[in-house]
Amino acid sequence: MSEPGEIRKLDEVVVNRIAAGEVIQRPANALKELLENSLDAKSTNIFVNLKNGGMKLLQIQDNGTGIRKEDLPIVCERFTTSKLSKFEDLTTISTFGFRGEALASISHVAHLTIVTKTSNNQCAFKAQYVDGQLKGPIKPCASNQGTQITVEDLFYNVPMRSKVLKSPTEEFVKIANVVGKYAIHNPSVGFVLKRQGETVSDIKTNANSSYVDNIRAIYGDSIAKEVFEIEHEDDILKFKMHGFITNVNYSTKKQVFILFINNRLVDSTALKKAVEQEYSIHLPSGGHPFVYLSLTLDPKNVDVNVHPTKHEVHFLHEDEIIESARKAVEAKLLGANRSRVFYTQVFTDLFIYRQPFIYRLLPDTKQFIFITNNLLKSPTTTATTTTLTTTNNHDGRHALAMRSA
Repeated sequence: MSEPGEIRKLDEVVVNRIAAGEVIQRPANALKELLENSLDAKSTNIFVNLKNGGMKLLQIQDNGTGIRKEDLPIVCERFTTSKLSKFEDLTTISTFGFRGEALASISHVAHLTIVTKTSNNQCAFKAQYVDGQLKGPIKPCASNQGTQITVEDLFYNVPMRSKVLKSPTEEFVKIANVVGKYAIHNPSVGFVLKRQGETVSDIKTNANSSYVDNIRAIYGDSIAKEVFEIEHEDDILKFKMHGFITNVNYSTKKQVFILFINNRLVDSTALKKAVEQEYSIHLPSGGHPFVYLSLTLDPKNVDVNVHPTKHEVHFLHEDEIIESARKAVEAKLLGANRSRVFYTQVFTDLFIYRQPFIYRLLPDTKQFIFITNNLLKSPTTTATTTTLTTTNNHDGRHALAMRSA
């Protein structure tokens, strides 16, 4: 019978690299952490420079408050932060970062250099880091106010992580996706994303632009011209919702669902599903809308300390808040449809009904089918005059809402 293995304490370097792997899973994760640091520093312009999809070079420069020279020796150590002093502060935290793990994690899997200048210093200071520790002396240098962080050779010491990542092109697409979402959510901040060696920026938005301007810059005019603003406030559940969603004239095979909760870019499968189901009444099979929603909740009701990536959050009354948000989207879509009345015609009467009804014009027929609660029902033969609201579904069909004349 074999003897049990000896239990040994892991070396600190191994522990830190394992922890870094949870926070920094790919270049887009590293960029998200750095973007949030720049936004926490009240930056109004953020420039991102890449090489090889962020694997060879990932550089971000901002014009924020900068980092104090006195803090540079420990800025890349784990659990060092200026945003949290005790656990109870998590219930009121409004900044993105709070664990003090982002820079530490990056420094354990890449070569990291910081150049920073505050308003109180006459010059900037440059520092380099390896495995969370300052490498060499802090040196004065020339630079504008703000911080430039350069990440080189990401995962150079974790070869298996490099092998499982996608191609540089695919990693770039993921980075552009992150930058684009933050640009839409922060129209007061100018964002630039550029690949090293290219003369034209891949993303460029101006500070103090509008939401729609940034949607146009990121996703194109075809979406921007079809979006309308949605605002909703629920006094009982104590939350607010603001965003931009496409009307039922727009449909795409690629789903675009952008969600921020208390200014954090997060996922919510339940909310995404609820909104998609609301649109499914209006859009052709396989079609998706563009949705950007920003929810503001009481920080005490939100748990952001779920996972090191902070991409997943839990909040109180989640089901009720999602249902309230869904109803707001439903009302907005129906309100937009009712405002587009085109013609009146004689149509067959229906059994007892509630307004509005949704119809589908079946392809190659002249028959309208009533759709509600996932049931198909045919009209009776009594004639009545109704007003039909039509919306183009881009597939030869028209969705119509019927109201009694």
